[in-house]
Amino acid sequence: MFDTNLLDILCCPETRGKLKLASDEIIAKVNNAISAGSAKNVAGEKVSEPLTEALTTEDGSRVYPVREGIPVLLADEAILL
Repeated sequence: MFDTNLLDILCCPETRGKLKLASDEIIAKVNNAISAGSAKNVAGEKVSEPLTEALTTEDGSRVYPVREGIPVLLADEAILL
């Protein structure tokens, strides 16, 4: 489970904007794309692991996976929406 207290100090590595927890709707949208085989990260690699938690930029353009409670805040790992 992601510690939401960290949201005050985390930011998007690309835009430097604030991050927020991804809604269930966004996670479902990304997971549907993963199931369909069409989800790719910024690096162009196919995303195959479904998301249970994620962080998103305030404008919702990028989604960063959270794995085992740890946000993966690498610019290349972001999934563009």
